[in-house]
Amino acid sequence: MDTPYDCMLTIAVPVALEEELLDCLLAQAQWVRGFSVLHAEGFGAGARLGSALENVRGRAHRRLVTILMVRPDIPPVLEALRQQFSSPEIAWWTSPVDGFGRLA
Repeated sequence: MDTPYDCMLTIAVPVALEEELLDCLLAQAQWVRGFSVLHAEGFGAGARLGSALENVRGRAHRRLVTILMVRPDIPPVLEALRQQFSSPEIAWWTSPVDGFGRLA
């Protein structure tokens, strides 16, 4: 049976905080039923360049965590993340989900 997801929460996190953030999300099992992690690179004012390679390339290594959710579950997840991570380097946004299903 398909879950009626209506939005996707995306979190952009520095690689150094990836494992700790994923552990925090796993502890939110009542709201987070699963997620995907994508490798990404960040550009712009919010991207702190920490390594020599990042400084040379001009972009920061990031992970994007995407979570299909129902909208009312987003505030408690964000609050749990804020409690553990108070960092301007972690950004989040939501996107509407018009459909979800599995092919089998």
